[in-house]
Formats: sequence, structure tokens, C-alpha cells
Amino acid sequence: MNKTYCPSLTEYQRRVARVVNIGGVPMGGDYPIRVQSMTTVDTMDTQGSVEQTLRMVAAGCEYVRITAPSVKEAQNLLEIKKELRARGCNVPLIADIHFTPNAAELAARIVEKVRVNPGNYADKKRFEEIDYTDASYAAEVERIRERFRPLVKICKQYGTAMRIGTNHGSLSDRILSRYGDTPLGMVESALEFLRLCEEENYYDVVLSMKASNTQVMVQAYRLLVQKLDEEGLQPYPLHLGVTEAGEAEDGRIKSAVGIGTLLEDGLGDTVRVSLTEAPEAEAPVARMLIDRYVGRAATARPIRPLEGTEPINPFQYLRRSTHEVLNFGGLNVPRVIADLSRLPRLEYGDLRAAGHLYSPFLDKFQMSDLGADYIYTGERPVPFMLPNGLKEIVNYTAWADGGRRPDHFPLMTADRYMADPRRSGLPEHHPQLNFLMLSLDVLDAPLLARLRDDRTVVLVFVTTNAHAMPEMRRAFFEVINAGVNCPVVICRSYGPQPAAQTQLDAATDAGGLLIDGLGDGIALGTELLPEASQEEWQTRIDGLNQLSFGILQAARTRMSKTEYISCPSCGRTLFDLQETTAMIRQRTDHLKGIKIGIMGCIVNGPGEMADADYGYVGVGKGKIALYRGQDVIKKAVPEERAVDELIELMREDGKWIEKEVIGEPVGA
Repeated sequence: MNKTYCPSLTEYQRRVARVVNIGGVPMGGDYPIRVQSMTTVDTMDTQGSVEQTLRMVAAGCEYVRITAPSVKEAQNLLEIKKELRARGCNVPLIADIHFTPNAAELAARIVEKVRVNPGNYADKKRFEEIDYTDASYAAEVERIRERFRPLVKICKQYGTAMRIGTNHGSLSDRILSRYGDTPLGMVESALEFLRLCEEENYYDVVLSMKASNTQVMVQAYRLLVQKLDEEGLQPYPLHLGVTEAGEAEDGRIKSAVGIGTLLEDGLGDTVRVSLTEAPEAEAPVARMLIDRYVGRAATARPIRPLEGTEPINPFQYLRRSTHEVLNFGGLNVPRVIADLSRLPRLEYGDLRAAGHLYSPFLDKFQMSDLGADYIYTGERPVPFMLPNGLKEIVNYTAWADGGRRPDHFPLMTADRYMADPRRSGLPEHHPQLNFLMLSLDVLDAPLLARLRDDRTVVLVFVTTNAHAMPEMRRAFFEVINAGVNCPVVICRSYGPQPAAQTQLDAATDAGGLLIDGLGDGIALGTELLPEASQEEWQTRIDGLNQLSFGILQAARTRMSKTEYISCPSCGRTLFDLQETTAMIRQRTDHLKGIKIGIMGCIVNGPGEMADADYGYVGVGKGKIALYRGQDVIKKAVPEERAVDELIELMREDGKWIEKEVIGEPVGA
């Protein structure tokens, strides 16, 4: 298979897309990557929609999307637009359409762009598997094309742009029956509509491949670019987004893992970060993701080109094959290493920064799913016994000088690793586990040859290159092509920047590698200003530890907590999504590995939840439907009882456990 999906794997080059003009704000080509979001107010509330749009624009939105679920909302877009223009706001408006072609055709005469979902447009989804013949499949495609053709003609006549926005969870029964629930199915769903646009000589099209599963999302966008090139279609601009990303830290991490991975590859012309928060909170996050690439090419160090072919499949997740070293690699989940070496002092209670909380009430450490597997202490080994299961990494000199304790594992440089201990007078390496810190520039033939036969080494990849993720990816390719099967820890350290920026940077750098099956551990470090206190260091290290687990979860490589697939709300939402999500999280956030979909309406209902274990979906004013997977179990549950009923459903399935109450930890 042709694996070409981005301009370069070793330097930052943005893909040159066709320019699409949207209300005087073009995207694609050499234009900046644009920011957009979507209103949450009822579209029939003209003043509310206007006020929210103004707040969104003030926050940095360059396009504003508004739902139009029926003709009446589509018509009211005209009133909203008139009021915005009267108030001096010329932001391009986008109508969001799902099931109603007549609403789309009306909106296309009013706004600057319409978004259609090919899985819902002129299709009824029954979650049925149908055995199509080639003839019956072609006939169904032609029926949909004829229903879609009038909208294309109207958009062409009025100069209205269009986004063909595929969603992973709302693929049609026809697509699912032929291609399955796959990235290829997502791509083909969009291409069916796109081919008709080109037949009509209509090219003002933007494409998107959204999913809540970041692996699926990244694979689908890459495959889309490859298919466009393969079929000789126009290089249409890409709208990037992780759908139903959630809220707060989890939503930002998940968005950065998906969107950031594609931005690193030079893909993307507009970004929407879908958070279950007020829409004006989304634009600043999108801007932080985008701004990392302004001037990137000029500041990044050159990375030596890859010799030969890319040794991984960018369109399918497959974890790199490694041998097991203690509890790294093999079939083990990726490990988390917390860097405590920079704490001004290191005492018993300071382990809480690594997620290990001591309870004086019980006189023991509290077991936690977010407790680091290893701590790195540099030249200062801890002077006390560690809690059961926690292991310590120290610098080689500290290990050698400290009596080579069996529970301490040395971290060494390439020079130290390659040195002959008989000539240096230093001790041999640890018999079970040694950490070797490497950057791409030291991966030479003698080192790689020795690593091929060493089953005690875990590599720690580091870089100071502004183009960090591609340099580390290039290092992975080097060891794979050399036949080295040592596990690898992804290690990134960030300067004294705001924690919110580090959150997005780390999720991009490490998440982009994990998405491709690269990485058996993660270690995040930070710099603080010299005057930082012990408490400030603890807070930042604790944040990095939680961030590490969040990145692993967002990349679907280690599930350590409950996952919430919650939509960002819009004018279709039938309840207070933010309040409800917070309430469900409060009751269920201890259920490790359970995925709960929280959807405001049926449009973002069972299909959008895709791989959720349970679903909570608005189906009417004050009424909730509860799902097990994609099967509705309880219909029209009163909203005030719905969370209790959801928990009861989990209890029936044997998935519910009560929250454990433990004594107050040290330093809490």
C-alpha cells in the first residue's frame, strides 16, 4: 500500500490544500490554520445565539457553526445573521445539518457554509446489517446522490462552501455493511459525496473525519489524504476535530492527542476543539494547539531523512513488538515514570506527587490507579522504604556508589553503556533492568548492534528539537529497522511555561507516538523558576503524573480511569449537558476502564458513542434513554431518576463497585 499521507515525516511541512473561501475568510493554501466552534443556544433564540456568537468571536473564533435541525431553524439563521451584521460582526456562519436536506437547501441560501454528515443525510440508520449485491449497493448510492445533488447546485449558485463531515459513530448501515466500522468506511462515506461534487464542478468543499477514538480519527484523516491523492481528486482542506472529547483536562488531552498528531504531520486547515464546556472556552485551546507551529520550520533542527520505507502502517494500529524487560515491553501496559529529582527535598509524604498517597489513619500507602510505576530521583535515592510495587530509577553513579541495591535501577548515557567496566573500574550493569538515555544523533551502528543482544535494557528517548515528535519517531524507525526490540520510554521535558501549554504539548508529542504503537512508557519533566517552592514543585509534578496517565488513556494504550464520551452541546441538546456530565462524573469516576457516552440528543446518540459501554442520551424534554452499547435498554426515563437508573443498569451487569472511603492522605 502507498503510505504517503503527509509532506514529510522528518521536517515540518504543512500540506498545501486547495483554497476555499468562506465569507471572505479563506482557508487552505498559505492561509493560517483557522479556529472555529459551535453555539449551544437554541437556534430559535435569536438574541441568545447572537450574544453567544459575539463571545465566541471575542475568544478567537473565525467561523461559527449553528445547528439547523429543521426548516424553521434554518430560516431563523437569517435573523441571527442580520442581527450580527447590524452589530458589526461579520464572522462567517456555518449551518450544521444532519437528517434534513430541505433545511440544508434553505440554509445554503443564507449562510456562508453548510456542514452535512453523509451518514445521516438522506439516510435512515437502523443499525441493520444488509447483504448488498454490487447492483443494489450502486442503486442505493445513486439514490443518495440524487437527494444530495440539489444542495450541491444551490451551493454552487450562491457561492456557499460545504463541509462533508463524516462521523465515526454515524456511518450509514450501507457503509457499515460493506466496509465495517473502520477508517476506510469513514473515508468512503465522504468520497461518495465528494465525487458528485466534482462531477458538478463544485470544489468549495472542506472534509473532516471525526471520531471520539483518537486512533480511528488519526487513521481516517491520513487515509483520506492518501485516497484523495490516489484517485487524483483535489487536495481539499481538512477540518480537524476529536468529536465528543469531553471536558476539562481529559477533553483537552484527548483533543491534543488527536488534533496535535495530525498537525505534526502538516495536516489540517481549520480546528475545532469539542469540549463539554461553554463554546467560548474552545477557541483558546485550539489557538494554543495551532500556534505551536507558527515558525516551527525555522526553529526546528534538521532531522536526517529516513533510509528505506516507513516500518509502520500509519492507517492501522499495531503496537511495536518488543521483548519484556522486568515489567516493560512485551504484553505489559506502558509504564509511567514520575520525575522527583527536582524536588528541593524528598521526604516520605512527597510521594503523593507521584500518585502514592500515605494515610496516617491506616498507616499505609493508598493504592491508586494513577500511581506512577517508577520514580526517578537522580543523584538522591530516597532514604526510606518505598510502597509495594513502586520502583526507583537513579543515575548510574548514584547506583554504583550506593551499593548497587537490587531495588534501584540505573540510568546511564550511551558512553557509559558502551564503556568496558573492566577498564573503567566501574561495576557491571544491573542484571535485570537498565535504563539507557538516547537521542537520535547517538544511534550509531556499534550501539545498535549491542542493543540487539541485550535483554536488560529499556531505552529512554529524549530530544531538545522543536520538532520533537518527528525526531523521536525517526529514532523509533532507526531501532525498528536495525532489529532492536528493546522497550522504549518516551521522555519529554518542558520549560517554565504555563501548565495548560505543557498539557497540550505533551499530549501531542507523546500521544502522536503512542497512536502509532510506539512507546512502552512515558516520563514527563518540567522546569520551574528558581524561586519555586516545594509545594509548587509538588503541584507541577503531580499534574505531570496525572497528565501521563491521561495521555495513555486518550491514546487508548492504558485505561486507568473512567472515560466520558460527552458531546460539546449545541442547540439540539435537550438538557444541561455540562451540569449532567459533572453529576455523572461525580458518581462514576472510580469505575476504571468503563466508557460512558453522554449525548444531548439522538443525533449524537448511539452511533456517536461508537464503543461506549453505556449511554445517557436526551430523547425529549426531561426524558433520557439509557443504552448498553448501541442497544437502548430504557426509554423515556425521567431526568431526575436517570443517573440512578444508569447505575442500576451497571449493577445488573456486574460492572458497578462502590467508592472506597480511605483516611485523609498526607499533604491532602
